[in-house]
Amino acid sequence: MLALAGLAALLIWDVYVNAPWTRDGRIRVQVASIAPQVSGQITEIRVVDNQFVREGDVLYVIDTFDFKVALDTSQAILRQKAIDLQVKRIQSERRMRLSDLATTPEEQQVFAGNANQAQAAFDAAQQQVAQADINLKRTQVRSPVNGYVTNLLMRVGDYAHAGATNISVIDADSYWIDGYFEETKMAHVCVGMRAEAALMGYRDPILGLVESVTRGISVSNAAPSTQGLPSVDPVYTWVRLAQRVPVRLKITNVPAGVPLVSGMTVTVTIRDERASDSGGWLHRHFHNLTNRLSNVIHGPQGSPDCAPRGR
Repeated sequence: MLALAGLAALLIWDVYVNAPWTRDGRIRVQVASIAPQVSGQITEIRVVDNQFVREGDVLYVIDTFDFKVALDTSQAILRQKAIDLQVKRIQSERRMRLSDLATTPEEQQVFAGNANQAQAAFDAAQQQVAQADINLKRTQVRSPVNGYVTNLLMRVGDYAHAGATNISVIDADSYWIDGYFEETKMAHVCVGMRAEAALMGYRDPILGLVESVTRGISVSNAAPSTQGLPSVDPVYTWVRLAQRVPVRLKITNVPAGVPLVSGMTVTVTIRDERASDSGGWLHRHFHNLTNRLSNVIHGPQGSPDCAPRGR
């Protein structure tokens, strides 16, 4: 009985200390911080807070009057430059057909230069029309992603400044999970392993795969202190706190009725199914038992294909 109790204590210790699981997990997401490309007063808001929008949907509209005037003016200038170019081309071509008795090479060069200058002015006017047209289209600020409008604070009448973020959209196609595993458990975390993430308040877990492992975390001892000298924290010889390593999980399945909300807490468990692919139930459990005993006695052994090295 004592032997069985001791064995059970060792296995429980291994599960708690070495098994690849953590309660320190978070749902993460990318957020599109949207800023207008032109400045102006907001005249219309077409969304409400937490509304789902699709890529290309109009979020709000900026007053178009100034931009329509700029477009009409640039188009009028373009027509003027087109007429001037036509006249100067005809003058240049007429001079080029005259004989040396009716004109001089210098005069021909002057008229040819005038035609080239008119062509350059016409090209510049075309670019101004294109710029005015795109600015008019930019008065309708659109969503770059599929997602949810979040923390909407703007109102009609606010002034939108070009380049200043005034609305955010959560990218609904970018959710992932970050699990922060203790370094003592990283030997059992391999890229491609199946993972389960249990949310607080929901029974069915989110399923996923280990996508990548962070290759660096901040080291406080590396920060210089007084006179540029290193500031080294003292540690206990026998008791040391294990560092947390972020592991990124790709979500593969979300149970029905489970919402994805960035920042929600999850308990992440890594499932190593390599041993369960062969043999029966008894063989799998015996294999797991021997592996756990080996971990307790000799320490966890990492797999060479867990963290592939970059070149």
